[in-house]
Amino acid sequence: MTLSRKPEPKSEPRILLGPGPSMTHPRVMQAMTFPTVGHLDPQLLCLYGEEQELLRSVFGTQNEWTFALSGTGTSGMEAALANLLEPGDPVLIAIHGYFGERMAEISARQGALVDRLNRPLGEMFPVEEIDTALKKKNYKLLAIVHAETSTGAEQLHIPEIARSAHENGAMILLDTVTSLGGIPVEIDKWQVDAAYSASQKNLSAPSGLAPITMNSRARETIEKRKRPVTSFYLDLKSYANYWMGTHAYHHTASASVHFALTEALHILIEEGLLSAYQRYRSNAEKLWGGLEDLGASPFIPSEYRLPPLTTACVPDGIDPHQVRNRLLNEYNIEIASGFGALKDKVWRIGLMGYSSRTENIDLVLSALQDLMTDSNG
Repeated sequence: MTLSRKPEPKSEPRILLGPGPSMTHPRVMQAMTFPTVGHLDPQLLCLYGEEQELLRSVFGTQNEWTFALSGTGTSGMEAALANLLEPGDPVLIAIHGYFGERMAEISARQGALVDRLNRPLGEMFPVEEIDTALKKKNYKLLAIVHAETSTGAEQLHIPEIARSAHENGAMILLDTVTSLGGIPVEIDKWQVDAAYSASQKNLSAPSGLAPITMNSRARETIEKRKRPVTSFYLDLKSYANYWMGTHAYHHTASASVHFALTEALHILIEEGLLSAYQRYRSNAEKLWGGLEDLGASPFIPSEYRLPPLTTACVPDGIDPHQVRNRLLNEYNIEIASGFGALKDKVWRIGLMGYSSRTENIDLVLSALQDLMTDSNG
């Protein structure tokens, strides 16, 4: 039997301007070529300590339980919820997009009693609305997305929301998958109990790791569980024992992705977090202005629009999926369509990590102008 050959990869790298992954920095690519070592090799175990300190800097925390799970951002979401929640626990999920819905579904699968608080797509929650909802029941946990990848909206007022949660007896879990490294995240200052992220967006490393951090309150909750965590693989106590202390075997971690993430974190710290945030803002404003000129205005109001991820309204008469496919096939540029109700209404354009460069903005705006002109005949 003759097996057909798969298509050869393009000689030029994709220009990744979607909601993730972002383009990988050359230094990070080089780090992935380091010789493989075992998951209990002293070299890797030493690297873990370095990686933890870098993650603490980016998260803005001193939490001892700060490390990277072997898995994507969804593994971070599931780990946080599976460890903090037990069957029958009341949890409030504040949903302003697709990934809030995912948190609600995972919580329900843990047997938690889930209450949903919803805002229309593209909006954010006022503090008063969350505070009112928290007073209705003795919730164990409030979970909310900081930067909603499906809409490009930032949830503002996280410190005030965290304060409300604590005053009403609840912990707060923050999804920072699209915010960490791209906009300020201050876990300790904001008094956030738990947060998770992903390696492939603003951190500009390949997908495959989910940074997570738990403060002492969240850690104590996990250590005093009545039942074992439902997931053996995502049991954070076992993770902590592997990363720290005795380095007890838990799973066969990939040294290559940890080499990559550690190098990516070094690059970010060398640039400086404030400088990185300023770069994202400046580049985003350039993109927003260009989109306005094309008649593809950003969907999210400027006061809570995410610099790393823009949802651009598709002009009337333009087939969004045809344009997106032609961008990929003819220009080697990846952007994404919307989710759900926004599927045919917006493009999602990411300027994350190494992708956030002015030449990429010029390239995508020029290509969109050509394709939209062609579509209009």
